[in-house]
Amino acid sequence: MGTGKRGLIATAVAVVCAVTVLAAPGTAFASPTPSPAPSAGPALTPGKDLEAVRRKLDKLYRAAGRATEEYNAAEEKADKQSAEVVQLAEKMVKGQEKLRKLKNRAGAAAAAQYRGGGLPPEAHLALSDDPQDFLDGAGRVRQGHHATKGLLGEVTRTQEDLEQYAKDASAQWKKLEAGRKAKAAAQKKIEKQIAQAEKLESALRKEEQERLAELEKEAANKAQTAWLDSGILDEIDGKASEQGKKAVEYATAQIGKPYRWGAEGPETYDCSGLTSQAWISAGRGIPRTSQEQWKQLRHIDVQDMRPGDLVIYFGDASHVAMYIGDGAIVHAPRPGRTVTIAGAGTMPILGVVRPDADAN
Repeated sequence: MGTGKRGLIATAVAVVCAVTVLAAPGTAFASPTPSPAPSAGPALTPGKDLEAVRRKLDKLYRAAGRATEEYNAAEEKADKQSAEVVQLAEKMVKGQEKLRKLKNRAGAAAAAQYRGGGLPPEAHLALSDDPQDFLDGAGRVRQGHHATKGLLGEVTRTQEDLEQYAKDASAQWKKLEAGRKAKAAAQKKIEKQIAQAEKLESALRKEEQERLAELEKEAANKAQTAWLDSGILDEIDGKASEQGKKAVEYATAQIGKPYRWGAEGPETYDCSGLTSQAWISAGRGIPRTSQEQWKQLRHIDVQDMRPGDLVIYFGDASHVAMYIGDGAIVHAPRPGRTVTIAGAGTMPILGVVRPDADAN
């Protein structure tokens, strides 16, 4: 792609970023109480102080993003563990019913053996009018002994299975409890970081908030321009797969919906909630969190990415977006923002992954 086209795309993305930042909601999600009114105190000195605020806010929201993915991971793990506990409980119920029936059969067999087995074989032979009848009866007795022995063995195995199910269920309950604690801890982290960010933003005057929005836009534009100036877009010309097109259609249809940590739609999303649901809508289930998407999905060179691929950001893989072509992404940025289009290079790219089943 030529320099002219890159310039047009950079301009278009810059406009999108500007509109997105300036039109963002004034309050972030999940505040338990209304944010205080802007401070009437002395204004911050321009430039350097507001830039420090911008960096501080970015740090706080990034920390909230990491904690959100921790929460999502704990929730996904808890769901799996709960399902396993239910399966074990079902096995225990079936095992107990099987054991009851086996014990009834074993009891009936023992009673029958007792009624017919009081005399020794020699007495049965002496009392029998027909030796062949005796031999036939002896054979049936042997078969009965073998059957009873097998029945008792099955009773023992079923009891052992039930004991193992109980141990497994106990272990899963302990893991489930640990997962609940992890979720609670992650939730506290999220709420703490968001509350600090809201407090910091609410202390700014209106003109300072406007200038802060400009600084955010300038930082995003600078990063995107540097990324485009590297010439990377000249090498990116991949075409979306059919699944990729469906995923992009879903993700872009959510533009304007609010960010909410832990949300998977349909009205609100966090970053990985948006990408995972987009690919589910395309018929491809993928991991819930950005970290697991990075770990489990096939890695693609940045220059080989195509619409529908997922762009993973930051060294800890704490944010994810969907590439939609022409150097742009769609993503759920952070609390207080909505699902939007941005430049793919506005944040540090860790790598790209491809969810497609064929992954070519």
